[in-house]
Amino acid sequence: MIWRVRRVVTGHDRNGKSVFLMDGLAPNVMEMASMPGLALTDLWETGGAPADNGGDADAAARPVRLEPPPKGSILRIVEFPPDDAWRKDVDAAAAFGSIGASHAKDKASADPMMHTTATVDYIIVLKGEIYAIMDTGETLLKAGDILVQRGTNHSWSVRGSEPCIIAAILIDAKPLGLAAKVRAAAAPKAARKPAAAKKAGAKKAVRKTAAKAAKKPAPKKAARPAPRKAAGKPAKKAARKAVKKAVKKPAKKAVAKAAGKAAKRR
Repeated sequence: MIWRVRRVVTGHDRNGKSVFLMDGLAPNVMEMASMPGLALTDLWETGGAPADNGGDADAAARPVRLEPPPKGSILRIVEFPPDDAWRKDVDAAAAFGSIGASHAKDKASADPMMHTTATVDYIIVLKGEIYAIMDTGETLLKAGDILVQRGTNHSWSVRGSEPCIIAAILIDAKPLGLAAKVRAAAAPKAARKPAAAKKAGAKKAVRKTAAKAAKKPAPKKAARPAPRKAAGKPAKKAARKAVKKAVKKPAKKAVAKAAGKAAKRR
């Protein structure tokens, strides 16, 4: 029988006063496919950092999945049955697929539980005993022990006759090891290019643009308009001179004529 846990959640009322929002058996429980007795109870989830404490909705009311959302976290209880209850006839692909984590399984390992998550996990053993297994080495954890699991390839094994119950806080983290390879393979081609290749590509594009610009003929410079001559100064001067001459000639002629008349009278 799957172990059930009481979950108490706090929040705020309309006046900003602290209150208890939920108090009862955590409802979001799932037994993994092909692993009878291996059950996950999701208690809470955050969807970013910093976390949003507003509202009164149940953040764990969604399908159970292995990993938290980007920059998020999951608080859960996991019950591991004795190995004899599931290891003989397990379908590892179906098991991890049932919690949205087909990518997490280490397909190269003979251990059906060996997997990697892009998380840092704080594991607290609440009841029983369980072996934590790495690629190299294993250790027995007992009630009250705490494991900090840092994105490593790992597995679990209960070799006694009683289930082991743990509390686990999973926090989204930069992928390492197998998780990093899985994410890199799933990323679009352009995103997978190493930084050096991206830089070389950018330089090539710059050189190409420069070569095109060099082939284009240089634009012709517009001819500057010839400077205007001073508003006809020489012409104006000549005109004034001609006018003066024209005025002087008749005047001189009249003077000479008058002088001749006066001489005759004498």
